[in-house]
Amino acid sequence: MVERRADADTHETGTERKEDGGGAASRSGPLWVVVLAACAGQFLVVLDVSVVNVALPSIRADLRMDEAGLQWVVNTYTLTFAGFMLLGGRAGDLFGRERVFLTGLGLFTAASLAGGLAQEPWQLLAARAVQGVGAAVLAPSTLTLLTTSVPEGPARARAIGTWTAVGAGGGAAGGFVGGVLTDALSWRWVLLVNVPIGVLVLAAVALRLRGDRTEEGRGSLDVPGAALVTGGLGAVAYGIVQTEAVGWLEPATLLPLLGGLALLGVFVVVEARTRAPLMPLRLFRLPTVSGANVAMFVCGAALVSSWYFMSLYMQNVLLFTPLQAGLGFLPHSLAVVAGSKLAPRLMHRAGARNTALTGVALSSCGFLWYGLVMAADGSYAATVLGPGVTVMLGTGLLATPLASLATTGAPYRDAGVVSALVNTSRTMGGSLGLAALSTVAASRIADDTPSALAAGYALAFRTGSAILACSLLLILLTLPGEERRAAREHLP
Repeated sequence: MVERRADADTHETGTERKEDGGGAASRSGPLWVVVLAACAGQFLVVLDVSVVNVALPSIRADLRMDEAGLQWVVNTYTLTFAGFMLLGGRAGDLFGRERVFLTGLGLFTAASLAGGLAQEPWQLLAARAVQGVGAAVLAPSTLTLLTTSVPEGPARARAIGTWTAVGAGGGAAGGFVGGVLTDALSWRWVLLVNVPIGVLVLAAVALRLRGDRTEEGRGSLDVPGAALVTGGLGAVAYGIVQTEAVGWLEPATLLPLLGGLALLGVFVVVEARTRAPLMPLRLFRLPTVSGANVAMFVCGAALVSSWYFMSLYMQNVLLFTPLQAGLGFLPHSLAVVAGSKLAPRLMHRAGARNTALTGVALSSCGFLWYGLVMAADGSYAATVLGPGVTVMLGTGLLATPLASLATTGAPYRDAGVVSALVNTSRTMGGSLGLAALSTVAASRIADDTPSALAAGYALAFRTGSAILACSLLLILLTLPGEERRAAREHLP
């Protein structure tokens, strides 16, 4: 009886999406404007996760920050970004996706300007916190604009592929852009560069998108749920960040981690009982939504760390300058973009699940390759280029089908929160994975010699390969194949 009802819900969901989605494009203006706006917003959000890394030494010297304060230049953004993501997604469902997109982008742009002009450490940290809130509001809307404007099928797969490629390119370009701007201008431009881009996108969106009035007034925001999930995710993210400084078993780590998990448990209870939940639990009855998000979380736990360890290896072992390391990432950036653009074609021929499996397998092999060849006497061509391109090609191939599956079949009225869940899964998985793999690397690093550092990084990559192998099994076990999914969607 439960399975039958879930099938019926799935059928109703698909019907609703077709009816609502048919007019979405006309409400939102030309599709190319929608895709351009979504991709530009995603690029900015992802770029700012990594662009400040290369600029940190310059920030420390200019603002006279200590080591403890310096790590919060990165972590403050990550915490607020992860903590407010679901709230931003649901706000788009209730108050209009285009309106929330403009609000998030405006907040993000203004905070970037404030951060670039900061004269004191607290001013920079406050700006980064507000920037993270703006990103949390903006990020779900970028994917929602696509999923509610482009009908399901090959066209949506191509649109999501472009969105994935641009987002991946933003993450890949972070080190290079940060190095160039810091060397050529100053650290302030790693934040100020967002301002002209943000203003141009705001102007284009405000002029060309007509607003999404159908979602306005469909209920009120679930304030208790918003407070619980934001507090829970924020506490978990804070606990993860603390592991880098004090380890996993100290009270400073365990208290926020356990407290955050407790808040998330209460959040689930509240969502099951409220009339207008922030996260409708019925969505997890859809195997594509639940399975793809679990896979996204596990894949993120390994893949996000690859940029971090590659950067450390190039600068600490191969002794590259920040600019040289940024240039070293260019082939990897091209590989992830190529994978993202190739994914929709493979999805059309082989199906979304098989394309995702291919990408995960490639990335796992690339991680293992890193773990076997990374050494103190390595070279860029032999140790970084080959395995890095393999990892990034696989990343591009897996991201598009998982994002597409995670939003397939969800009701139109829940598109924002489903898109937020995709971003939250990836962000939280990446944060947890980076903290865990950093601990793994640190357990092998005995001193600061190149040989010791390379051994630690190699162990982290071998562990990441095992995590990706587990993700491969998860996708096989939890995501339905194309024939099963088609049968479920067409049940009477």
